Amino acid sequence: MESTSAEGLVVLGVDPGISVTGYGVVALQNGHTRAVTFGAIRLRRGSSEGEKLMALHRELESVIKQWSPSVVAIEDFVVGHVRAAVVMGEARAMALLAAAQADLPVTLYKPAEVKQAVTTYGRGSKEQVAEMVKVLLGLKELPKPLDVTDSLAVALCHCLRQGGPVLAR
Repeated sequence: MESTSAEGLVVLGVDPGISVTGYGVVALQNGHTRAVTFGAIRLRRGSSEGEKLMALHRELESVIKQWSPSVVAIEDFVVGHVRAAVVMGEARAMALLAAAQADLPVTLYKPAEVKQAVTTYGRGSKEQVAEMVKVLLGLKELPKPLDVTDSLAVALCHCLRQGGPVLAR
């Protein structure tokens, strides 16, 4: 199991994308979870691919520095289209790099694995995942866009894999 702090296990979940990357920090302590922070990193249209990747890396680095997670959980991807796979891979690489530079362990989760953990059904819709994230974290409303709820789902998936049931505080 990863190192824990007074907060318990603190997980940064990342849903990588080249236009929008969702991130969510979830704390697990004594079987209870809470959302510490979450948001979307939106990259400027018209920027070069290199500029977008640098901006994404800087933003993820900032989140790591500010919230001090004990581990990073990243949604891996299953894409049939080669160009989409390359673009998603580049965004995922920036998350991996930011974690490595902070000396944080990383776990990759396939989308079906995240859905299975959070909804108990590996083919659930993004909306079903979002609703379960809302319930499991005790949120009053759904975070927007769905990239954010996906990142929180990845963090919750990691929490579930580490210690069993999770309940909102």
